[in-house]
Amino acid sequence: MTTLHDAPLTVAGRDFQSRLLIGTGKYRDFDEAGAAISQSGAEIVTFAVRRTNLGQEAGAPNLLDVVSPDRYTLLPNTAGCYNARDAVRTCRLARELLDGHNLVKLEVLGDDDTLYPNVTETLKAAKTLLDDGFDVMVYTSDDPIVARELETMGCSAIMPLGSLIGSGHGIQNPHNVRLIVERSNVPVLVDAGIGTASDAAMAMELGCDGVLLNSAIAHARDPVRMARAMQQAVQAGRDAFLAGRMPRRQSADPSTPFAGRING
Repeated sequence: MTTLHDAPLTVAGRDFQSRLLIGTGKYRDFDEAGAAISQSGAEIVTFAVRRTNLGQEAGAPNLLDVVSPDRYTLLPNTAGCYNARDAVRTCRLARELLDGHNLVKLEVLGDDDTLYPNVTETLKAAKTLLDDGFDVMVYTSDDPIVARELETMGCSAIMPLGSLIGSGHGIQNPHNVRLIVERSNVPVLVDAGIGTASDAAMAMELGCDGVLLNSAIAHARDPVRMARAMQQAVQAGRDAFLAGRMPRRQSADPSTPFAGRING
């Protein structure tokens, strides 16, 4: 009997069993977020530093009440930043709030309409953060050349978008995502655009090391149930990738061969 074994997801020297990363925004409240995150099996939880109370607002609901740093690896992100200067400042604030925590998700956006990454400012911010001792997981376009540059600079994980943030359109350019995966020596995680479980499975079948999502769960009719579906989809997609799909054929190939059959 074959023993099913998979290496852990390793990011910046940290090992994780779950390949699903989950966000904390857009839920009705922190309680719903906590329940969905727990059901997802995620070990890495990302949050927008600019929009989340970690105790800096006395008396306001605190994310750490439902997402304990003792249970989860927190991944501060720079959502809402449109230039390198603001992104760097946000990461430094997160490090101060979290007592020296240096694993961050960098995203520098181009505009309010598309939330597409500003690659020029992303590269600039990444260099500054890496020089300052941060471990940088970086949201970027699905351009394989940009992805290679970010890896060469020293980023810990490359996170190309599947489609626009919050769109739910799934992976619009699977060919480019596969190119990034094939050329990368650091983890590649699809970030943005996942709408349902089949999208997450597709990302994993392309060979991605993980998936980061938020809206697909938070905007579902039943976020907790969708969180479980995403957990199962990521695992199924990973298993399918490791198993290796059958070749595509131009003609039918019967499941039961004719040779040796009993003729009546």
